[in-house]
Amino acid sequence: MTGYGAYLKNEDIHAFNGASEFFSHIDLHFARLMQRLSRAESRDVSIAAALVSRFTRQGHICIDLASHAGRVIEAEIDGRQVVCPPLDRWRSSLASSPVVGRPGDFRPMILDEGSRLYLWRYWNYEKCLSDRLIELSRQERALDVPGIRNLLALHFPGDDAGKINWQKIAVLIGLKGALSIITGGPGTGKTTVVSRILAILCRLEPKTRVALAAPTGKAAQRLEESLAKTLASVQDSSADLPVSRMRAATIHRLLGVVPGSSRVRHSRNNPLPYDAVVVDEASMASLNLIALLVQALKPGSRLILVGDRNQLASVEPGHVLGDICGTGGGGCYSSRTCALIREATGYELPAGGPTGVQDCLVELRETYRFGPESGIGRLGDAVRDGDTGRCMDMIRGQRFPDVEFRVVPGAELIPELLERVVLDGYGPCLRTNRVEERFALYADLRVLCALREGPFGVAAVNRLIEKILSDKGLIRPDRQHYHGRPILVAANDYSVRLFNGDIGFVLRDEEDGELRAFFPGPEDTVRKVSLARLPEHETAFAMTVHKSQGSEFSRVVLLLPPKDSPVMSRELVYTGITRARRRLDIWAVPEVFAAAVGRRTERVSGLGDLLKKHE
Repeated sequence: MTGYGAYLKNEDIHAFNGASEFFSHIDLHFARLMQRLSRAESRDVSIAAALVSRFTRQGHICIDLASHAGRVIEAEIDGRQVVCPPLDRWRSSLASSPVVGRPGDFRPMILDEGSRLYLWRYWNYEKCLSDRLIELSRQERALDVPGIRNLLALHFPGDDAGKINWQKIAVLIGLKGALSIITGGPGTGKTTVVSRILAILCRLEPKTRVALAAPTGKAAQRLEESLAKTLASVQDSSADLPVSRMRAATIHRLLGVVPGSSRVRHSRNNPLPYDAVVVDEASMASLNLIALLVQALKPGSRLILVGDRNQLASVEPGHVLGDICGTGGGGCYSSRTCALIREATGYELPAGGPTGVQDCLVELRETYRFGPESGIGRLGDAVRDGDTGRCMDMIRGQRFPDVEFRVVPGAELIPELLERVVLDGYGPCLRTNRVEERFALYADLRVLCALREGPFGVAAVNRLIEKILSDKGLIRPDRQHYHGRPILVAANDYSVRLFNGDIGFVLRDEEDGELRAFFPGPEDTVRKVSLARLPEHETAFAMTVHKSQGSEFSRVVLLLPPKDSPVMSRELVYTGITRARRRLDIWAVPEVFAAAVGRRTERVSGLGDLLKKHE
């Protein structure tokens, strides 16, 4: 596929491009290329190619031809309106094209039996991932069940056998085989489960080597910190837990992604040297990243995927955790697993559930962070369930002390509202001279935006916050870099060990008075980085909801635009709400908020069907 630009001429591009913005230039380039490589004029192939390119850019793994067949699309190709052909004709045209193959072929596009059309590399990622997950799900460990029962009782003292403790079941699932998937919302005990799995593993197999990973640097740092605290609380004299040796890294760094290329140092031919790999915030991981990771596991290694299935998916194609959890399981297990659960915990669960990957899944539903009267917890549950009526009753009632809803129909209201919030939230952080304290205080507040651009976008809101703080003398933003500027790293840079999602501050170095970037290091240390060596970054008084994943803040202001948009989704609202620990402010138009809660983001893939085939 390299060198395809040689096939393109300016007149081809202009002729192929329509007035509509439905297709981007890259979609049309790809469609023209497929048409030329087909060695025959086929409008059916051109339309399919443009669509698969467009939908892959939007995060889908493939397109479902059946859902588009016969539809008129508000776009033009070759100056003609796009009318998708009937399904049977479309499949026939694609099947006869030399650029379209069947699963297992090496062609630019792949058409499966379910009328899903893929770019080859995404079909390959999906197939490799499904095969490896199925392989891992079939690898069960021989357990000393009486011994496991005693260890579970040790880690869950006073557990009432009459009430099912899903954390306890999740630990057992994590011990029984090579694959476990633990999903749940904030405060449901995911970190507790992982800590107990690792504690028991290290007790049973003292030489166990564990790798901790997450999609972003911030999420990795948070995993390392929270797991270290939890592990320390369960450590006893009879178990030498490697608390101090556990370091978290981004998945990219764990795999050894070669900068400037798509190659990785660790693969099936050079596997990772770990006996167990824990991936936190798995909902944020793209299909290709998880596919590369599972291929790099050494034989006999365990994989523990942890995350919240209801959060936003990766900005790159795929929603792996959502696809896995959507296959079923998580509450009804195979007869074999139910028997193990009964013997090890005393819990009686309904048997007859699926086998395979679904038998390795546990969904935690009970939250321990929010009390029954917490508005944050109850509103998050309502949004997660898509219960628009319950959400609207809650925001209209305004009866929760930790949640406040403000109607903000226009940008002119934002400055006054922000001033009241940011001076209290960021003032203490900016006034302290202690770097470590500054990092801690910075987590007291975050303004989260749904959009990047426009008056309600993160860029405009950051400028507005800078003006508010500048007017009060807390910062002097007279240049790009200034003392007190919080920054969010937006790209991985292995040379300086900074990764997408890392957060730091630009501060004046006490040693020489020069401005440098300061980042949290391991074990409460602080790293200094020259401003000249900073990778791509942005001001972070406000950030997008997407960028906030993997973080939590004492107070969150969720700012939604007054006009509805496809970007506004249930997952976005849920993710924003669940970043708040103590206080949540929602600034939005009620109708727009309700529309977002009612709009579920769906990403098309075949992963769920591939996993179900092997139940």
